[in-house]
Amino acid sequence: MFGSGLDSERAFDIMRSMHRTRVRRRRIGTLLAGVLVLGLWSGPIAKALDPEEAVREADATYVVRQGDTLWSIAARFAPERDPRSLVDAIAAVNDVRAGALVPGQTLSIPA
Repeated sequence: MFGSGLDSERAFDIMRSMHRTRVRRRRIGTLLAGVLVLGLWSGPIAKALDPEEAVREADATYVVRQGDTLWSIAARFAPERDPRSLVDAIAAVNDVRAGALVPGQTLSIPA
């Protein structure tokens, strides 16, 4: 018992010391790699999620009917998005005001 090689007070004596710098370097390297991947993917993802870059219709013309407003025309051409930007674009391209639409007037609808 007293001469055995097994000693309860020196059970962990053979272990090497842990090098914290290796752990930190791995964590920092993994973090930098993640940031790099995120940075590379953020451009295409942002472009795909941009409502202005969504599937656009070709430039079209529209003949104003009785009771049409710029808002209703914009909602007809872009039902899936907020029509405010298209209302502004139609007004700018055709040089019209919202209350000055005349039935039979031809409007160019920008893409």
